[in-house]
Amino acid sequence: MTGAPPSTPIRYDVRHRTDFLYSAPVSISHHLLHLTPRSTPSQRTESWRVALTPAPAIRRGEVDFFGNPVEHLTIQDEHSRLVVQARGTLSVTAPPAVDPSATPTWETARLNGSAVTDPEVLSAQPFAYDSPMTRSSEAVWAWARESFAPGRPVLEAALDLNHRIFTEFEYDPTATTVSTPVGEVFRIRRGVCQDYAHLMLAGLRGVGIPARYVSGYLLTYPPPGGEKLQGSDASHAWVSIRVPGHGWVDLDPTNDKMTTTEHVTLAWGRDYGDVSPVKGAIVGGGEHEVKVAVDVVPFEAALRAAPQDDGPQR
Repeated sequence: MTGAPPSTPIRYDVRHRTDFLYSAPVSISHHLLHLTPRSTPSQRTESWRVALTPAPAIRRGEVDFFGNPVEHLTIQDEHSRLVVQARGTLSVTAPPAVDPSATPTWETARLNGSAVTDPEVLSAQPFAYDSPMTRSSEAVWAWARESFAPGRPVLEAALDLNHRIFTEFEYDPTATTVSTPVGEVFRIRRGVCQDYAHLMLAGLRGVGIPARYVSGYLLTYPPPGGEKLQGSDASHAWVSIRVPGHGWVDLDPTNDKMTTTEHVTLAWGRDYGDVSPVKGAIVGGGEHEVKVAVDVVPFEAALRAAPQDDGPQR
């Protein structure tokens, strides 16, 4: 894929499997799924389906406040294991190239809270302020503001913040949980993609720049000389910022880059809480264990692979 022209779409076979294992039977459960990729100017879904075992008694699809496709489910059969499998084919095109130094100043990219009627500005309002998982502190805001010198182009400043998170923080999947506050991530200087995204959102919103939390998938590669393991790709998170004149531009602080055709978008919202792939409430269950496996396979490679059953497994 390296060197492909920006207009060349990359087709992927994407699979996402989540297993919930319960220590005691669940008598009834309700779930909200963000597992169907949304359409974007750079992404088109060719086919997609979500299968569950046990099958839900009630299943309803709709679009949430942020424009993401979602499903509401109720499972009424007693079960000690829930398997959620999503699979489909997508076509991803590289986003338009943007010269960071030619973007407007960050001061002009801010939302100042005054009354506006521009639909684009109105749609950005929910992403300009603290959300439940990006509540921050003056220490975080002061640290982030170091990237925003007076008159600096907004995308250049955001990329500098993106780079600082990548270099100053250590990727550590054992250091945090899904509920770790931004202030704690800032203190311990470590975390995972979700933490990096929340920290960057806190910094951007702290200077008044609207920014979204984006959930999706990332194509990964095997180690040199090794084979790629099934299920080894990643559920991923990154940030999208509003750049006047250019729309929304996506940045990946975990990998110190702007997003490419290797990023597949699922949903976006204010933070992880808005777009968690699978969440809900259960009656019973006791302790539970969650296992997640993701595969993002370029379509030509998927065709060469041996056929596999993609239906739900009991």
